[in-house]
Amino acid sequence: MAELEKKSPADVDDPKAIETAVNENQKKLEALSLLAPEDGGVGGGGPPLLDDYDDDSQIQAVASSGTVYESATTFEDLKLTPELLKGLHDEMGFSRPSKIQAVTLPMILTPPYQNLVAQAHNGSGKTTCFVLGMLSRVDPSRRIPQAICICPTRELAQQNKSVLMRMSKFTGITCASAISPALKDYMPISKMAPVTDQVVIGTSGTLIKWITNKKLATRDIKILVFDEADHMLAEENFMSDSKRIMRDIQSSAGDCQLLLFSATFNEKVKDFITKVIKEGNQIFVKKEDLTLDKVKQYKVRVPDEIAKIEVIRDKIFEFGQKVGQVIIFVRTKISTMHLHNALTKEDYVCSSIQGSLDHSEREKVIQEFKDGYTKVLISTDLLARGFDQSQVNLVINYDMPIKYNSRDEPDYEVYLHRIGRAGRFGRKGAVFNLLCGETDDILMTKIENYFQHKVQEVPSWESEENFETVLKDAGLLE
Repeated sequence: MAELEKKSPADVDDPKAIETAVNENQKKLEALSLLAPEDGGVGGGGPPLLDDYDDDSQIQAVASSGTVYESATTFEDLKLTPELLKGLHDEMGFSRPSKIQAVTLPMILTPPYQNLVAQAHNGSGKTTCFVLGMLSRVDPSRRIPQAICICPTRELAQQNKSVLMRMSKFTGITCASAISPALKDYMPISKMAPVTDQVVIGTSGTLIKWITNKKLATRDIKILVFDEADHMLAEENFMSDSKRIMRDIQSSAGDCQLLLFSATFNEKVKDFITKVIKEGNQIFVKKEDLTLDKVKQYKVRVPDEIAKIEVIRDKIFEFGQKVGQVIIFVRTKISTMHLHNALTKEDYVCSSIQGSLDHSEREKVIQEFKDGYTKVLISTDLLARGFDQSQVNLVINYDMPIKYNSRDEPDYEVYLHRIGRAGRFGRKGAVFNLLCGETDDILMTKIENYFQHKVQEVPSWESEENFETVLKDAGLLE
């Protein structure tokens, strides 16, 4: 892991200091380039744009250290253990690596183990990259933590653990969940047994408590992962915890491999990463290339809140014959409750989730949705990032995402993460943005301009014919 710079707050806030640090480190990082063999040479400068290449193409990457990595066309190319290969093929059902896996896994698994900052589309297979990275680096015979994954929410931590346990089914590797317990399961940390699992996945706050109370030993940590890294490093409380964990590992274990994954990295976070990670490989995607082509996006102008419910009930749900599962995103806890009540009155079986629910209740809601007992899930942005449910092919933005303490400035990253809940792993999906009033129009226009992507408008919210047309276009109506 690269050493964290010890600077005063004044130094960090100085634009000249930041610019100098960024430029110096960018000079150290040779831009990664992806090469199809028939081209016979290294591509142009700058980080690779993953969507410029077909999944089947042979890709070669030149890393910051000068190491040449051959992309993996099969998981066997990665020299994984037979137990891991069995987990990938038999338990996970994977036949070959996805595009992001083919490029990043050789970078993660090839000595000398380099740090990696990787950005790729939602639903492209990022989780497998860092989970496989952790499983490949730990020694199953040693009962001590060797890999840590930090997540922004308990739901994402639990989901990542579920993936890891399936993938590691035949390895003997175990995993601990470092998340705050439900009230019924609470135990004082002083009575907690020391962690002996090889992998620990959890939220930053709980990880800090475990480390501080000497329940989680960090002296043998080989690999540290940040899932949804931009969120972890942009939010002040998350950033403070993240830096504390990195410092503790560095002081007790020395150097370890650092992996940062997300679908979005804004310029502020990129600057921070460049200062913190002195050596490593980077893969970024142009923001205009981030919107998912397989996810059809639509905007619907409505006169009032009641019309939003009518559109959902009488147009989208009524005509959407091929609608699988649906996530409806709202802005507030109150909106979650109101919309839930409105839809259940119409006999729709739906569930809702927001941050103030007890942990056990949140887990129950998630499990029922994943098991298919409920078709419609109403959520705040608690589930905007990383939540993976392959049956979701429709997302409805009941409220448009806005930045904290702002009225008309969109949260572009949250928008991208929201729409990424549909169309996972290249499947077809649709997103309906319900716009009510001038502010929503401004938000939508800013989002279109930011991503350089024009969102198709449904001409009339009252027209059954208009909705039949767009639902057919989205593959949700025969």
